[in-house]
Amino acid sequence: MSTLTTVLLIILAVLIVLLVALYFFGRKAQKKQEIQKEQMEAMKQNVTMLIIDKKRLKIKDSGLPQAVIDQTPKMMRRTKLPIVKAKVGPKIMSLVCEASIFDSIPLKREVKAVVSGIYITSVKGIRGSLETKPQKKPGFFARMKGKISKKK
Repeated sequence: MSTLTTVLLIILAVLIVLLVALYFFGRKAQKKQEIQKEQMEAMKQNVTMLIIDKKRLKIKDSGLPQAVIDQTPKMMRRTKLPIVKAKVGPKIMSLVCEASIFDSIPLKREVKAVVSGIYITSVKGIRGSLETKPQKKPGFFARMKGKISKKK
């Protein structure tokens, strides 16, 4: 055998080992995620709250309790989380929101939310439906294209 084929066989063997390791790591992570979802479902509560503010903040700047900050992994501390500041009853609380519903949460309005611990999983409007995201303003070329088509 030539050196080229031995090098290619070694690379192929390493890639196969990596794929097998990723497969088992992915299965383990998926099981953990399923267990966490079951726990979240068991702890969920319907809460009426007034949304004061919402921002994407680093976990240090979020205003969450120190115990929560200490429990987060080191890599997660650098990422920005969707944080919602809301008045729940007489208390003002900082809550973590699901990224998929963060844009649909209205500011300065009262909403009914499903909360699991300090995590908001879904939101419904109390008085009417939630406002949809405002339509994006058309760009320069889209406006010019519209003006040209009107003239014709």
